[in-house]
Order: sequence, then structure tokens, then C-alpha cells
Amino acid sequence: MNTIKTLLIVVSILVLHSCATSATFPVSDLVPAADISAKKKTDSNKNITLEITARNLASPDRLKPSGNNYSVWIVTEEHGIKNVGQLIIDNAEKSTLKTVTPFDFNELFITVEDQGDLKYPTGTEVSRTRI
Repeated sequence: MNTIKTLLIVVSILVLHSCATSATFPVSDLVPAADISAKKKTDSNKNITLEITARNLASPDRLKPSGNNYSVWIVTEEHGIKNVGQLIIDNAEKSTLKTVTPFDFNELFITVEDQGDLKYPTGTEVSRTRI
């Protein structure tokens, strides 16, 4: 009986884990020490959950050209480019962004911006990946 329960738990974990898609951003010329990854999955309401984790990401005001924040953008087929939030740099070790969007996407990128509430990217692109 314990073997069956254990097997069911393992299968459930594998099924839930397999629903998420992940990607690693390529090394950036602007912030080469940064290690950035993303996870995308669909929730029960058909919304897309996006989680980005960045390690060793320099403060945006230290870059050339500098900015006030890192904005995260998605590229959708039907609705174009959408701003989904900002990576907040609390410390250089790890920064995260967790957000939900109704728009499906297959590409995302990060820019350095002076404002966080922009509708279109105007700053320097840090890195881009397909997911």
C-alpha cells in the first residue's frame, strides 16, 4: 500500500512539473555576470504564469547606458509586445519576478529603462530568449 502511494505521489509530481516550460537567457554583453532563467506555465484559468529569476544582476544605475529599472517584456503573436513587470534588484545575488498574464507568448526579453510603466521598450535590451 505504501509503495502505491509513493508511486502515485512521484507520478503526480512529474506530471505537474512537466507542465512548466523553462528557458535560460543567453549571456548578456551588458551584464555578463548575470544568470537569468524563466519558467512559464498555464494555470487552471488558462492564464500564463511567468517566473523570472536573475542572479548576479548589476543594479541598472551602474550600467552604460544606465537606467532606473529592468523591465520584462513578452512578445505575443496576437497582441504584439507587452510589459509584464520589473525585476527589482534587492541585492546582487538574486532577483525575481512572478507575474500572471492572459497573453500567451513564445519570446521574452529584458530592457534597462528609466520608467517602469512604459507601453513599448525604449531602453537598451539586456537579453532575449524563446520559451
